[in-house]
Amino acid sequence: MPSYAHPLAWLLALEGVALLRAQAGDLGDEEFVKARIAEIRRLAADRDLASSAGTVVGHATTVEGYAQWADRYDSEENPLIAVEEPQVRRIFTTLPAGRALDVACGTGRHAAFLAGLGHEVVGTDSSAEMLALARAKVPDGTFHQADLHDLPVGSASFDLVVCALALTHQPALGPALAEFARVAKPGGHVVLSDIHVLSLYLGGVAKVGGPDGGLRAMPAGRFLAGDYIAAIHEAGLEIVACHEPRWGELRGGHGGPLAQQRCPEAAAAAYHDTPALIIWQLRRPR
Repeated sequence: MPSYAHPLAWLLALEGVALLRAQAGDLGDEEFVKARIAEIRRLAADRDLASSAGTVVGHATTVEGYAQWADRYDSEENPLIAVEEPQVRRIFTTLPAGRALDVACGTGRHAAFLAGLGHEVVGTDSSAEMLALARAKVPDGTFHQADLHDLPVGSASFDLVVCALALTHQPALGPALAEFARVAKPGGHVVLSDIHVLSLYLGGVAKVGGPDGGLRAMPAGRFLAGDYIAAIHEAGLEIVACHEPRWGELRGGHGGPLAQQRCPEAAAAAYHDTPALIIWQLRRPR
């Protein structure tokens, strides 16, 4: 069913997360708590905020959403990618060059990096618009329009399988993990990255415009670490490492322009040291 977004609800939610963290002893003293309560009173008394009509948020498929994003995906500053890329690329540099499959490759940002490391790169994505950008970015690569549950490649044919910031859009992890295990060579590696479930609740659900000028949210599964572990083991893969890089300071602040205008201290507390992503390095046993 559609959700409902309201500016006052967003601001009060950030205040609430900040207070919960203060109550848990993570951060914030008596002065911090009293400042949050006073700020909540001011926000609740703001007639402009209270009278806002809010927005009904509908649903968009990933094909619809990424068709809108494609032409600006690489030009927009994405704080999630800024946290993800250094960790994922550190993993890539520890692996020998071989055949690499970039699943849900998007504009080819990881495919291009892997090609630069000497890998023979194949990419797949369900978005024709994103694939066009990937092909231009990695002219020597091979790219296919395909769903990640049905990859058009042979079994046991890749030394490295990568899937970045895409599994959250799936209704379940098992089918995708089984397909990744199928196409990886024995002894090959699988590297996954995705938004952390805690970041989804801090505004991380991807949204695009709707035909009526409103907002539509793309699918966002609330997968816990235990869900990944169960799917990984069921697929017959081994866990080499798991990383949960955390939010640090962000240029312009966290929570968006409205939060920075109305409650920047609460927004900073809500995001402080919260996991931004979960990153898995896996291996198919020999």
